[in-house]
Amino acid sequence: MRRGRRGGRVAPSVFGWRDVLAESVAGMLQRPGRSALTALGTVLGVGTFVAILGLTATTSSQIDTRFNALSATEVTVEDVARAQDEFAGPAFPADADRRVERLNGVEHAGVYWPVRLRPEESVRASAVLGDAAVPEAVEVVAASPGVFGAAGVWLAEGRLYDAYASRGAAPVAVIGAGVADRLGITTLETHPAIFIGGRPFTVTGVLAGADRKADLLLSVVVPATTAQRIWGAPEDGGAKMLVSTRLGAAPQIADEAATALRPDHPEYFKVVPPPDPKALRGEVGEDLNRLFLLLATICLVIGAVGIANTTLVAVLERTGEIGLRRALGARGRHITVQFLAESGALGALGGMVGTSLGVLTVVAVAVVRDWTPVIHPGTALAAPAIGLATGVLAGLYPAWRAARIQPAEALRR
Repeated sequence: MRRGRRGGRVAPSVFGWRDVLAESVAGMLQRPGRSALTALGTVLGVGTFVAILGLTATTSSQIDTRFNALSATEVTVEDVARAQDEFAGPAFPADADRRVERLNGVEHAGVYWPVRLRPEESVRASAVLGDAAVPEAVEVVAASPGVFGAAGVWLAEGRLYDAYASRGAAPVAVIGAGVADRLGITTLETHPAIFIGGRPFTVTGVLAGADRKADLLLSVVVPATTAQRIWGAPEDGGAKMLVSTRLGAAPQIADEAATALRPDHPEYFKVVPPPDPKALRGEVGEDLNRLFLLLATICLVIGAVGIANTTLVAVLERTGEIGLRRALGARGRHITVQFLAESGALGALGGMVGTSLGVLTVVAVAVVRDWTPVIHPGTALAAPAIGLATGVLAGLYPAWRAARIQPAEALRR
């Protein structure tokens, strides 16, 4: 027994904590539709939170793999001889491909440069396919056979020109899929030809894709020796070499390539090594994490607002019930705990369901994209707790409103 404000005895509350929890569970089960709708906000919020963080980790892992497979195995060598000596000619020797490919760790190497056509020269298909010039300019690239291997191209049809065609300066060309569409070349069975400035070139292959130098898909590629015979050597040292290496060998190749090409003048080359994968991955990963965490937080806030609105409506609809319980001896704290328990339980339930849906979403996307799903254990373990915290926070104001309802006023409604 405790004393009231005027010294009188106040009877202890007949409602225990077990009764409060039991009433909370009963309140949720008596209105399953409303409870499901209330928990839906947390399900969506937590599910989106888990899915976004899981997809971020999975995407970052894929970025790591792509950086290791491509960027970390690519070296570019540029001809800067004119910057060193204005009277210097082209820096790349005729056997540049073989010199670099002899280095340990090199898989493929090739020299290429854009061919500068005169204004009156254009690329058009043979008369059989239509002799109208292409409305937009098509880039012509001179490339040694090693460029195709270094770029990791694959064919839609036909074959690539080889070292034999390059040595003989054969008038052959490999075109990208985009150029083939624009020229109307749909098959190589008719041995189509294209004309570059009035000179015929037999099309031997059509490129379907490339791991590196995707601009080849929009270009006409001719042997470097053929381009030199027709248009001359590249002006202003515009030639470059693309080198693909085995994983881990790129930094060493970057140190050795210039000397292997021109032991007498290694300064004629500017070697561009691959970017530091750790720094690049870190920057990309931080950007993705910040963006996706912001989106996940917004989803959680939306879920919390949904719980708060639904709980507040429930308080208004259950005013008579609350007044009856107050009249039977329930304290304001009991009403507060009851509604907090309801909103917290719905938040926790929504968090568990949302976690499951989020994990399934990450796995499904990874399977479709042929990726390896990556989900941090802390994310999966913390998500239900986040749902619980979201439910409790969302229920604070409705619970406070419910605790302030006076029995007499409630029973008159």
